[in-house]
Amino acid sequence: MNVGKVASGLFVPGFFCFVALSYRYGFTPGVRTAESALSFVKEMAGILPPAFVLVGLFEAWVKRETVEKHLGRGSGIRGYLWALVLAGSMVGGIYVALPLCYSLQKKGASLGVLFMFLNAAAVCRIPMTLFEMSFLGFRFTAVRYLVSLPLLALTAWLMDHYLTPKGYRIAEGTR
Repeated sequence: MNVGKVASGLFVPGFFCFVALSYRYGFTPGVRTAESALSFVKEMAGILPPAFVLVGLFEAWVKRETVEKHLGRGSGIRGYLWALVLAGSMVGGIYVALPLCYSLQKKGASLGVLFMFLNAAAVCRIPMTLFEMSFLGFRFTAVRYLVSLPLLALTAWLMDHYLTPKGYRIAEGTR
């Protein structure tokens, strides 16, 4: 018996029972949790379908040769910069970055560029940066970028040079 599947199979019904009991008995933290979860689901329902349509259009419309030229093994630092621009302007965060990363790999992007893309999608998105600036100020954000970007590129480059000779690729989905 797979304990992970059993646990995940119990989580959703358990959560709904917790929410129902929280509403029934006026347990404020449970009610707030339910409201927060509902808000998150609504937000994702507005972001993910259009984002996945765009990923599908990318799959269909962007040629392999174009990806190989700009993001492939021979792209050098230009590929890392393109990955940063693509990830920085993306909406949906890692939920959209992972399927797009898989698509980029199928079209010939190098591992270093893929790692830069994933790192940048987690750290350097423009909407997140604007939110950060409004709370922590421009100076903090500028320092964070000046520290983060070289480390992101270095990490991506090191991972590329370690994993590429071993033939590493993003795995196909298994079920």
